[in-house]
Amino acid sequence: MQVILIQDVNNLGGANELVTVKNGYGRNYLIPKKLAVEANPSNMKMLQERMKQQAKKEAKLLAEINNVIAALRDGMLKIGAKTGTSGKIFGSVTSVQIARAIREQKGYEIDRRRITILDEVKELGTFKAKVDFGNGNETELEFEVIAE
Repeated sequence: MQVILIQDVNNLGGANELVTVKNGYGRNYLIPKKLAVEANPSNMKMLQERMKQQAKKEAKLLAEINNVIAALRDGMLKIGAKTGTSGKIFGSVTSVQIARAIREQKGYEIDRRRITILDEVKELGTFKAKVDFGNGNETELEFEVIAE
């Protein structure tokens, strides 16, 4: 029996997948628990339509991510920090400060957990951070630490 999964099922497949299962498993477990529907022609058309809609949504999201990446690569972020007389900063620059600088200077809201600082930032200068958008979409971002 072929069924279309509505939700992810462990050891079987993910949502919107067409899988072949034994008749009893499909009729007595998957379909009554609303984990799957029978793979008849009308449900197959609905699956194809859902896949088209999902592809459009992913393309739109990818275009938005590319716009954000282009904006982040365009120009350097400036992050102010309090410094001592020797040029060393008090504390260090964190991903929270970088996320705030991106919001204020570039106009994009990026979660601080997606930002990874590549070097330890303890003094004034230019440094790099990596922003991961998921699905293999990431970019390197340069930022300059200046004295406040």
